[in-house]
Amino acid sequence: MAESAPTPYTPPKVWTWKQGHGGQFANINRPIAGATHEAELPVGRHPLQLYSLGTPNGAKVTVMLEELLALGHAGAEYDAWLIRINEGAQFGSGFVAVNPNSKIPALLDRSPVAQGGQPIRVFESGAILMYLAEKFGAFLPTEPAQRAECLSWLFWQMGSAPFLGGGFGHFYAYAPEKIEYAIDRYAMEVKRQMDVLDRLLAERRYLTGDDYTIADMAVWPWYGALAKGQLYEAGEFLQVHTYTNVLRWADEIAQRPAARRGRMVNRVWGDPATQLHERHDATDFETKTQDKPAAGG
Repeated sequence: MAESAPTPYTPPKVWTWKQGHGGQFANINRPIAGATHEAELPVGRHPLQLYSLGTPNGAKVTVMLEELLALGHAGAEYDAWLIRINEGAQFGSGFVAVNPNSKIPALLDRSPVAQGGQPIRVFESGAILMYLAEKFGAFLPTEPAQRAECLSWLFWQMGSAPFLGGGFGHFYAYAPEKIEYAIDRYAMEVKRQMDVLDRLLAERRYLTGDDYTIADMAVWPWYGALAKGQLYEAGEFLQVHTYTNVLRWADEIAQRPAARRGRMVNRVWGDPATQLHERHDATDFETKTQDKPAAGG
């Protein structure tokens, strides 16, 4: 006897929240904002305090900070504090005060305090990259046409990645049931995005031309990882090996020492030698990764 087709879902006139419904992230997803508990954020000794996790969005900022330090910008020294989003740390009162949207990464620039000013909060990864680029005068072109090109690709990433992560990644890897329509819809869009990048990088070394910029730092943790088959175990499904120009670009950035360091910060999965749960000093990369006996949790 043939199985009956699933009953089609008919949305009610008014949506209501079913707590605990929604798969892997049901325990932290909710339809309201604000803090769920009181929790002050730690503050370290450096001018920049980063509260984050080593996801692609978090890695954008730590790559930028490590690149700035590599250029000799001492003012870019930072403390990177681990925010465990699966445990709801982003809903603590201190974090919400820095980012009312309760998403990582969030940055607190405390350098004005030394002159009697107030700390500056910056949230949304693209805004943080722009803020740091303008603060230190690096990785953002000043010539108008090149600046516009760089910002266009930066915001391309901000607009495109939700289709990759919240769309394809969710329905392919995390949803409690596989929905063919949703997976097909977002797989098609992600492959279109990869083709956009592949065609561009057939003509350019980096996204804006010969120079490495914040646009590359924003796109690489998402689409570079995807091209290397490192996201959602979907490399074969999406045939990512066919995007040869994206692969060439991804491999070149991966050879940058600062990019390699940045990708380790606040990382809590993978090879223990690549996990630096918190970063408070440049020597932490040598002494405090998770493969070291003295490493903390």
